[in-house]
Amino acid sequence: MAAGSAGWFVSPSRGRRTLEGMYRDLVEYMAEDPEARYKLIVGSDSQLRQELVFVTAVVCHRLGKGARYYYQRVRHRRMASLRQRIFYETSLSLEVAGDLSRLFAERGPADVELEIHLDIGPEGETRDLIREIVGMVMGSGFPAKIKPEAYAASSVADRYTKNV
Repeated sequence: MAAGSAGWFVSPSRGRRTLEGMYRDLVEYMAEDPEARYKLIVGSDSQLRQELVFVTAVVCHRLGKGARYYYQRVRHRRMASLRQRIFYETSLSLEVAGDLSRLFAERGPADVELEIHLDIGPEGETRDLIREIVGMVMGSGFPAKIKPEAYAASSVADRYTKNV
């Protein structure tokens, strides 16, 4: 199944949006308080059911003053390994982050900080993947956060992998 920023994003407060619609919402949200600092965060998580459910979350954090978020759910056949699953999660996040980064660079505001939150950390099965996955993200030009700082992946996206 096709994934990434071509599908629908859902905001609990704003409803379904295309990538373009989400971008416009984010710009409007930032315009509500132009003096505030903003951080745009993209993170993905997955849950194994009959099939794999991947959720990519986009969080616009108005630092110290709340946030707005969107998520996209994609179903996929089972994968052979956890490693393959984590790489796929990361590629979904990178695709969405790249598309948003391009929109902000072309249309503004151009100074938006964008980072990727990864559902990996020093505890558990994913600890051996940290260097590789963080390197993949940083090599794509984005700062990377891992657990426990990766709340877009481990809290926001995780919530919508379970509520299918």
